[in-house]
Amino acid sequence: MKTFNPQAIYFEKNICEYELGKELLKKYENIPKFEISNHNNIEEMRTKQNKEFPYMKQNLIIGTRKAHKFVPNHKVSDYLVPYTSSGCTAICLYCYLVCNFNKCSYLRLFVNREEMLNRILKASNKDFNQNNKESVFEIGSNSDLVLENTITGNLVWTINSFLSNPNQKGFLTFPTKFDMVDTILNLDHKGKIIVRVSVNPEDIINKVEFGTSRLSDRINAINKLSQAGYKIGILIAPVIFLDNWQELYGNLIKTLEDQLSPEVKKNVFFEVIFMTYSYVHIKINEEAFPNTINLYDKNKMTGRGRGKYMYKNELRKEGEKFFKEYLSKHFPNNKIVYIV
Repeated sequence: MKTFNPQAIYFEKNICEYELGKELLKKYENIPKFEISNHNNIEEMRTKQNKEFPYMKQNLIIGTRKAHKFVPNHKVSDYLVPYTSSGCTAICLYCYLVCNFNKCSYLRLFVNREEMLNRILKASNKDFNQNNKESVFEIGSNSDLVLENTITGNLVWTINSFLSNPNQKGFLTFPTKFDMVDTILNLDHKGKIIVRVSVNPEDIINKVEFGTSRLSDRINAINKLSQAGYKIGILIAPVIFLDNWQELYGNLIKTLEDQLSPEVKKNVFFEVIFMTYSYVHIKINEEAFPNTINLYDKNKMTGRGRGKYMYKNELRKEGEKFFKEYLSKHFPNNKIVYIV
């Protein structure tokens, strides 16, 4: 995986008030910089054409996070938590953040990490005291923290800071499509960190998930994380119903069975998520990546409101049946948390 070297830095002035802000400005002191008033409203970016999307991804935006609302969740976590980054340097043609930010789904870093972590610690104590339970906080729903960690070191900082705090009572979880996990392998995580690695058939990774880690590298990362004592989940996500999808995902599940360590296969759980798409994706991908695969299939998809598309119910039911049968066959002792 290549190191991310931004072409330009766009930063809010007040990041200089934070330790991480100072560190990042020093780290990228030779990169062109432009001061902005709000990371959510950079007119130069908003007015760019769709075809410039991949070049926009080469910039780095640094600011402070203002919104801190915890969203209740009922899958593998209790809350979705706004955390230290949003967006990504990779380009997945289906990225759901495009629905929210359009072509401005580039990587944004937020330097007020102490404030955000303190909110998690406070919430974890409240839940424990009121309900006698240790809640799970999803800190990577808007970004990839393994990737971000290569720039900021925030994942190492978060695990160390969270677990060394005597008041913490919960768990942290995050998903990733990357394999750069060596920096967290020797941390004292106390079994309180749940890492969920997203996988797809190699053919789909090559054609759709640009700039992410190869399947074999992700599997290797899973094995290393498990050996280091981390709780592990595997997301088969998003499932893309290409014409040969059963062959692709059947081979993927068999590959996982063959290459995952016995320790992983003993404890891993699965999540399966079917792809959703949108009119915004179609327009950006047509103009920015005219030679790539077309993920919109009018024969297989139906509208779900506000310019979004999902696979038709009969195909989703067929997919659900397929994954239940194949995962039960190759991983009979492992839980499928959900298929959606």
